[in-house]
Amino acid sequence: MDERYDPQAIETRWQAHWEDTGLFTVAEDTIRPKYYLLEMFPYPSGNIHMGHVRNYTIGDVVARYKRMRGFNVLHPMGWDAFGMPAENAAIANDSHPARWTYANIDAMRTQLKRMGFSYDWGREIATCRPEYYRWEQWLFLKMYAEGMAYRKESYVNWCEPCQTVLANEQVEAGMCWRCGKAVRQKKLWQWFLRISDFAEDLLVHCDQLPGWPDKVLTMQKNWIGKSVGAEIDFQVEDREEVIKVFTTRHDTVFGATFMCLAPEHPLVNALSAGTPQEEDVQAFVARIALQDRSDRGLEQYDKEGVFTGAYCINPLNGRRMPVYTANFALMGYGTGAVMSVPAHDQRDFDFARKYGLEIVVVIDREDDPLDAATMREAFIADGVMANSGEFDGMPNRAAMEKIADLLEARGQGQKTVNFRLRDWGISRQRYWGAPIPMIHCEACGVVPVAEEDLPILLPEDVDMLPGGKSPLPELADFRHTVCPRCRRGDARRETDTMDTFVESSWYFERYCSPRWDQGMFDPRAVAYWMPVDQYIGGVEHAVLHLLYSRYFTRVLEKFGLTTFKEPFTRLLTQGMVCKETVACPEHGFLFPEDVIIQGDAHGCRHCGTAVEFGRVEKMSKSKRNVIDPNTLLDKYGADTTRLFCLFAAPPERDLEWSAQGVEGGFRFLNRVWRLAHRWVPAVKPVAPFAGEEEALPAPARDLYKKVHQTIFKVTRDIEDRFHFNTAISAVMELVNALSGFEPQDPSAEDLAVIRLTLENATLLLAPIVPHFSEEIWCALGREGSVLEADWPVYSDAALSLDELTIVVQVNGKLRSRLSVPAETSREEIEKRALADERARKFIAGKTVRKVIVVPGKLVNIVV
Repeated sequence: MDERYDPQAIETRWQAHWEDTGLFTVAEDTIRPKYYLLEMFPYPSGNIHMGHVRNYTIGDVVARYKRMRGFNVLHPMGWDAFGMPAENAAIANDSHPARWTYANIDAMRTQLKRMGFSYDWGREIATCRPEYYRWEQWLFLKMYAEGMAYRKESYVNWCEPCQTVLANEQVEAGMCWRCGKAVRQKKLWQWFLRISDFAEDLLVHCDQLPGWPDKVLTMQKNWIGKSVGAEIDFQVEDREEVIKVFTTRHDTVFGATFMCLAPEHPLVNALSAGTPQEEDVQAFVARIALQDRSDRGLEQYDKEGVFTGAYCINPLNGRRMPVYTANFALMGYGTGAVMSVPAHDQRDFDFARKYGLEIVVVIDREDDPLDAATMREAFIADGVMANSGEFDGMPNRAAMEKIADLLEARGQGQKTVNFRLRDWGISRQRYWGAPIPMIHCEACGVVPVAEEDLPILLPEDVDMLPGGKSPLPELADFRHTVCPRCRRGDARRETDTMDTFVESSWYFERYCSPRWDQGMFDPRAVAYWMPVDQYIGGVEHAVLHLLYSRYFTRVLEKFGLTTFKEPFTRLLTQGMVCKETVACPEHGFLFPEDVIIQGDAHGCRHCGTAVEFGRVEKMSKSKRNVIDPNTLLDKYGADTTRLFCLFAAPPERDLEWSAQGVEGGFRFLNRVWRLAHRWVPAVKPVAPFAGEEEALPAPARDLYKKVHQTIFKVTRDIEDRFHFNTAISAVMELVNALSGFEPQDPSAEDLAVIRLTLENATLLLAPIVPHFSEEIWCALGREGSVLEADWPVYSDAALSLDELTIVVQVNGKLRSRLSVPAETSREEIEKRALADERARKFIAGKTVRKVIVVPGKLVNIVV
């Protein structure tokens, strides 16, 4: 092997070898256990960033480790290529989305290969390819036939800059998830998928995913949002309409004194039409449509409303209740109508006081009755029923069931369950997406495309329109078609495209048989590979991609295409990659390369002004606190880059960028390289030590035991916890031990132990720094790839320690350490701790009240 470690030359050579030999190509194998490792695929933005590097490095370590443990590992990669991200980026760069996307795929593929990731590139998919999206069009037709996909006119979340509708899950604090601009309500005809049909099943199975982080499961449970209560009918006075209300507090129905409808509720315009209130109501509805309509957004606004001019009747006491439209009522929860009980809900209380509405106490304190006229806030605690007819005097919780029974007996309500989860609106008024396979006919209405006409191709040779507006409605060749039912020639094709999350909701199944052309996937391949054993990605996808993927998997199971409901057995949500921001008073945020360092001074490259260092934040282009992975690859190589990403923090924690950390990783690899270069000529002809450790002299025996202790720790850290940082630290300790092993005249046993140490250090590092490990493995004379070698096995006997290091504490604070023989008794350890010179400084003149001995670990002297 060369004397100098040259990462670029080594990595280029081994990447070519892996590709030439098809090392990462896999197929179904009934002999070996399967392991499906998958990281969330990227959208082709043009360049991978450090977040990608960290995510994919974590996955690659696990994939390589599992392969060395004997698993048949599927580790694919592809591109989430449709949707607004790619289209907006293309428009911003004055390019066509198709041309932009395909060019970026080529560039990013090259970057990923340069990182040495063990992907089976023969399974690569791009969701913008017709051979992919034809099958989601096919599934849409099946869902439509079963009533699982439908079209309706409704108020939707509209983003003006992006010129499209957003699902509820894509609105974050009233802002578009993609562009960050305010979202408003707009009434449009939209296509929906009935995810709500699976709400209960999705919720129940949250408790059957032990391999998922609690944080993600909690987020999904909250988003699904199950509530048990009653649906109550309030008849509109002198009209046929009935206002249906869902409430979890039907014990308070006698105290409902007014009704509030969401501004989007269809009855709002109907009830106010032709009344003196009509103009005010319309103005209010238009103004509220511009507000943030999320739960969190409502907290920003004062509670306000407008009387519609109508009244409804309380079904249990006949009270005449004015009907308002109010900004705090949401169509996204319950029925979009709120029976307002101001005495027992603070929001209703504030609204009633503001507009002079009646307040009636129906849950009272037994010892200190409430006076509605003097109340300063709503009474929200439990109590006894009051002003509630036959239920007066009952505990309110006990009355709930009886009130629900009464409503059902009268035909004025029913017990029911409500979910916060709403059906998934998938229509997008954008160009770059999978066409929805439906046709509009004047005679037949909305008609599905004939299955044999799939795929409905998205034309890729069109000119884009200003402002992100879709060209499809203006494209005669695309829009004009023949009705498949009556054959009229003036039918028009649906010009909305599918939400990009549709593509990412089943791609993991497609990877199992990406070239299969007889269906969405080969059922036999999916039966072998699925579900995904380990999925890796960001927690930001908890209620978007992850929830939709669970839903789609249930749809496939319902159609008999799969036999499982959950797509991902285990989920790891990795932390973010962070770096401090640097700003110039004149030029704003600066990229790292725009900062000039002169001694201890840091200045702006553009003007020379001293820069200001800000907080450590997630790397982002907007803050310019980004590190280009190519810079690291050019200077240090892929293995050092991988090592830093793994060593700097556990995978679930945020990783803070450190140039010193990267340098430290590079120095470590050079140190191992020098050790290998020194010893390989001497140990290459020697077999690794396989005898009894008792036959070894003490220094060699200590190194031998350290090898097995390291194998044990690294295996446990990777297998059980994915704590690659502590696994690497253990290998570093082993390298230190090898560096300190300096026999004057190495015996055959010494060389055999050194060979054992080098081999096992190489095997343990192989998933982490694969190119580096391949080179040393080859230098040691081993044939084949190190990836094809078995993962090392530790000896239980070698794990036993001859000596133990015991920590000595005084009142819980570290004061000393003792080295004692492993067989030392508890009493003797306590005696030595009390006699320890450094410990005695802290107990002199004091009474020892207790001595706590934790065998093999520590002694705590309490004074």
